[in-house]
Amino acid sequence: MKRLLITGAAGSMGMAMRQRLGHLAETIRVSDITPLTAIAPNEEPVSCDLMDADGVMRMVEGCDGILHFGGIPSENTFDSILEANIRGLYNLYEAARKHGKPRILFASSNHTVGFYRQDQLISVDQPTKPDGLYGVSKCFGEALAQMYFHKFGQETAIVRIGACWPKPTTVRMLAIWLSFDDMASLTERVFKAPYLGCPTIWGVSDNQTKWWDNSASAYLGWKPKDNSETYRAELERSPGIPDKDSSHAKWQGGGFVDEPIYIEPPRSPIR
Repeated sequence: MKRLLITGAAGSMGMAMRQRLGHLAETIRVSDITPLTAIAPNEEPVSCDLMDADGVMRMVEGCDGILHFGGIPSENTFDSILEANIRGLYNLYEAARKHGKPRILFASSNHTVGFYRQDQLISVDQPTKPDGLYGVSKCFGEALAQMYFHKFGQETAIVRIGACWPKPTTVRMLAIWLSFDDMASLTERVFKAPYLGCPTIWGVSDNQTKWWDNSASAYLGWKPKDNSETYRAELERSPGIPDKDSSHAKWQGGGFVDEPIYIEPPRSPIR
C-alpha cells in the first residue's frame, strides 16, 4: 500500500499498531481528535472529527486501506455513541465508497454478544446479543459493513475484539485477550490477503479458554500465537476468581451487562 489510514491513532490500540505496522505502507496517515504524539518519519498526522463529513472525506482521500479504531470505545450516553459510532462510521463508509473503496478493518467488539453465557461456544453465524448501547453501535457497524459489501463491493474485515491490552487484567479476560502482536499479525493478513470479502472475525489470541469459534475466517490464514494462560495463576491470586453468581463469571460481556443507560457520560471508561 502507498497510504494506510489509522483512525483513533492516539488511543492505546492505535499507538500499539503504529509501533508495529509502519511497514505496511509507504505512508501511515494517523488521525484522531486527541493530539497525536511520537510522530514517526513515515506518519502523516491529520486532525479529524468523525462527525465532520467533509473532513472525513478529505481524510480518506488517497488511502489504500483503513484501520478503523476511531469512535467511543466503551459504554456512554446515547448521544455520544450516536454521533461517534453511528454517524461517524457512516461518514467513513461514504468517504471510502467515493474514494475507490479501500479495504477496511473495522474494530467491532465482543460486546455485540455480551449476553451469551461464558459456558457457550459461539460462532459468528449466531445472533448478536449486545450488552449495552456501545454493543448496539457495533452491531450497527457490522450491518453497515455488510450492506456496503453486498451493495457496493466494499471489502471489510469485521473484527470483534475481545480485550486488546498488553496483558489480561482479570480472570474473565483469560478467554477474550488479544495481544498487541496478534492484533498486528491479523491486520497484516487482512490487508495482504488476495481476497477478503466481508468476514466477521473473533479478535482473540490462542487462549486455552475459548468462547468463540473462528473457523469461518480460517481461509485468511491468520494464526494467533499468544496464550493468556501464562497469566492465570497471577490473576487468580489478584484480582481473584469472581463470585460464580456475578456478571463477571456468568456473561461473556462481564460487567457491561450491569451498566445503566447513561444520561451523563461516565467518569471513567467501563471495562
